[in-house]
Amino acid sequence: MRVSGVLRVLALIVAIVTTWIIIRNCMGFSTKTIRLPRWLASSTMETQVMKHKCGLIKPCPANHFAFKIGSGAANVVGPTMCFENHMIMSPVKNNVGRGLNIALVNDVKHLEKFLKEIPKGALVLVASYDDPGTKMSDEARKLFTNLGSSYAKQLGFRDSWVFIGAKDLRDKSPFEQFLKNNPNTNKYEGWPELLEMEGCVPPRPF
Repeated sequence: MRVSGVLRVLALIVAIVTTWIIIRNCMGFSTKTIRLPRWLASSTMETQVMKHKCGLIKPCPANHFAFKIGSGAANVVGPTMCFENHMIMSPVKNNVGRGLNIALVNDVKHLEKFLKEIPKGALVLVASYDDPGTKMSDEARKLFTNLGSSYAKQLGFRDSWVFIGAKDLRDKSPFEQFLKNNPNTNKYEGWPELLEMEGCVPPRPF
């Protein structure tokens, strides 16, 4: 047999053996069960974080109230208010309306009367929906400012606003978010995006 013939036979044998090894390894791999590493499996189970009052990730300190407030989205989705795990306002409860959702108030004179009668030490939760500023009177803006608001005086047409205040505060409330209606930055066509604020508030004026 010529040398070239021997080389061809050897090459054929090597090819057959290599192919057999590859097929065996592939078949052996396909029959194995793929297991997650122990650390990955444990971290996957730990991703189901325990939620606390109003969906907060961490519990509030003693003598603090859990809250979560969301302003309305455009004039489509109404605002939500959760306080101490009680959903006090939401579109599902059908107790929200356009304007400021402190209570279902449509007349600015009633709003002024309502704000004036808030007892000292009471917490006031506010969430805007659609248009909170057009009918706002100077007196109402002043009353909200006295409750600790930094933005009540500039609240305008279709602005987004969430706020927690109390009567006769020593300083401005740390619980307030405000987003101006601006055609250049609005998330929705004619409205800014909704605002969400959550945390723990003390029971007495902060």
